[in-house]
Amino acid sequence: MSKQFTYKESGVDIDAGEEVVRRIKPLVRSTFTKGVVTDIGAFGAFFAPDFAAYDEPVLVSSVDGVGTKLKVAFAMNRHDTVGQDLVNHCVNDIAVCGAEPLYFLDYFSTGQLNQETAVQVIEGFSVACRQNGCALIGGETAEMPDIYETGEYDLAGTIVGIVDRKDIVDGSRVADGDLLIGVASTGLHTNGYSLARKVLLSRFGVDDCPDELAGRSVGDTLLDIHRSYLGVIRSIKSRCNAFVHVTGGGIPGNTPRVLPEGLGFEVDYEAWPRPEIFALIKTIGDVPETDMRRSLNLGIGLIAIVSPDEKDAVQKILAEAGETFWVIGRITSKN
Repeated sequence: MSKQFTYKESGVDIDAGEEVVRRIKPLVRSTFTKGVVTDIGAFGAFFAPDFAAYDEPVLVSSVDGVGTKLKVAFAMNRHDTVGQDLVNHCVNDIAVCGAEPLYFLDYFSTGQLNQETAVQVIEGFSVACRQNGCALIGGETAEMPDIYETGEYDLAGTIVGIVDRKDIVDGSRVADGDLLIGVASTGLHTNGYSLARKVLLSRFGVDDCPDELAGRSVGDTLLDIHRSYLGVIRSIKSRCNAFVHVTGGGIPGNTPRVLPEGLGFEVDYEAWPRPEIFALIKTIGDVPETDMRRSLNLGIGLIAIVSPDEKDAVQKILAEAGETFWVIGRITSKN
């Protein structure tokens, strides 16, 4: 008689998946905004945006992941921050375009579903969605044995937001002589972790506390949450010509994305103090400065591009909000 196989024996536990859905329902519902039409569990997520305040509403969307920062979460067995990283990263990507977030959808995939891990991750989604005022209206939890190592998972997320066409921030107003105001990051955010892990974990364990990190562990420092800049952008966008979300590619790779043809930029990399984590990576790994600049944000997570006559007003708003910032460069003619 041939062996009888079940779905659970092949690596997929349907009951565990249903239990996760049951446990996360209160978390997801806590993010619901007025536009949410359907509850969690439908085949599709319904959202009814209120267009009354817009003359010509335009939807803005972005999709991203967390990258190899997840490897640090696995090593620390700490999963309550990476969900926040993902939401905030996606929110920032549309906020720099002038958009307000409406809703977020997530994708969580793993080899064998660990309920506690999944709930922690999704709780992180819900925390960041509430903080950013957007609804977590749908997602997918996929259990795929043989794809992932034990205890590992991957994340992806999609954000949808809205902006009035006249309020789109696309860099078209950027001009020669504009200034770059850099706003502080909270560590590496979600980029450069392949380099950071290669360097730091060749010397330290995740629980080690090098003197350079002022008593904090390597793992905790690397798991610092990728912050949301939505509030910052809201407060100054009427005075700014463009924004740069400093992600993969660093300042050199992201700033050109908002520059009109014929313009370039200069950055003074001595204009702000680099957080110690970046100095540690550079020193231990003997990492070339070019790689540091192209792989890591180096302590600047957002750049506001402003005309010189708006500089003082923008700086005043940022200071009153308690932000840490520096004038780090300017826009130039490529010639």
